[in-house]
Amino acid sequence: MLTLVSCVGRVVVLLAAVSVTTSITMSGEWGEEGVTYAQLGKEVILTCAGASPGSSVEWRWNGGPVLPEDSVVQAGQLLLSHTQLSSEGVYSCHDTSGVLLSSTVLRLGRLPGKPSILCTASNYEDLSCFWASTVETFLPTRYITSYRSGSLDVESKKQRSLPIVEGPCIQDPAHPFSCTIHQSLFWTGYWINVTEVNPLGSNFRLLNVIMQGIIKPDPPEHLRVEPVPSVPNRLQVSWEYPSSWTKEFHFLLKFRLRYRPVTSTSWAMVETANVSEVITDAFLGLLHVVQVSAKDFLDAGNWSEWTPEVWAMPATGQTLVPSETATAAIKAESPAEEPSLAPNNGPIGHSDPTEKVAVLVSLGVFAFFVLAVILVFAFLMWVRMKKHSKEATKNHDLLAAAIHMKALPKAQIL
Repeated sequence: MLTLVSCVGRVVVLLAAVSVTTSITMSGEWGEEGVTYAQLGKEVILTCAGASPGSSVEWRWNGGPVLPEDSVVQAGQLLLSHTQLSSEGVYSCHDTSGVLLSSTVLRLGRLPGKPSILCTASNYEDLSCFWASTVETFLPTRYITSYRSGSLDVESKKQRSLPIVEGPCIQDPAHPFSCTIHQSLFWTGYWINVTEVNPLGSNFRLLNVIMQGIIKPDPPEHLRVEPVPSVPNRLQVSWEYPSSWTKEFHFLLKFRLRYRPVTSTSWAMVETANVSEVITDAFLGLLHVVQVSAKDFLDAGNWSEWTPEVWAMPATGQTLVPSETATAAIKAESPAEEPSLAPNNGPIGHSDPTEKVAVLVSLGVFAFFVLAVILVFAFLMWVRMKKHSKEATKNHDLLAAAIHMKALPKAQIL
């Protein structure tokens, strides 16, 4: 049933596209009058409009009597075989006295191919599509862009009958080869139609997209990297949501933060839902490169592009944007002068206060456990010695009683 519904929907869109394409192709509104369009490599026949039937005419090409190769005049018509781009020009026909009867400008090209389409969404409200021609036609070209939407019930995972929404995908003259569907629905599928039309014909392509599958936020904005006061091996990184993303509690973003010393090619990566993060393992005296990218919090779609690089140095607190001068200065340093990437072994007085507290707490816990073990061991030894002392006293009393009884006369015992 689902297959049948989708097939019927596709047929409807195809018929709509064909009907629109046919009407535009037949309109003939392609510029100035007196222009003839024809296919490259095909045979072209030009007719002298002002000549009487059976009369003799003379054809000229760009004002001269020399015609292109493989051209023949038959019954007042000019036949051009195997046309090439070099065959274009102004063709005019004249009577035997040289009077101009008619003229036309010949333009040659190719039929349109199926355009290639790519759709993306930088937020959950606007769907944008971009396309490119797959065939170089050499002719004026127009594009018709439209869409048809359908909905999917996410809870039941079944297609259900909902009103079909159709309309134009709005093109912006300032951004050619692109169109936008405004107020689109996040959990909705769209059929996108892009039809390429030129004076020789038309061709189109349909693309089925689902918003949550193509969502790709713009990169985060206003990335800042600053040193943390009194903590020389840390950097405070902060950024903001992209301005194109409407921040709402049910459409949040998550972020990837990557960083590395400029002398290294390996990135360290941190993923977070916050708009700030602290780098705790920065190297003293080294510039660090920092970038951030964003993605839908529920993992829909794709990661954004990385932000432009921001450079920062924990030791000096400088925040820089990379430049050719800085890059050249770093490369110019000799290997002997490069700072070591080994952890900082500076005096303990310059270490992180929180690290000191953590060490003291760890030592205190360790000492407590050692003391507890010693006390338990001492208690067990005391109990064992006390028990042993009681048993020794009891045995001594029994031995004394036995000796006393042995010393008594037998009659007394009885």
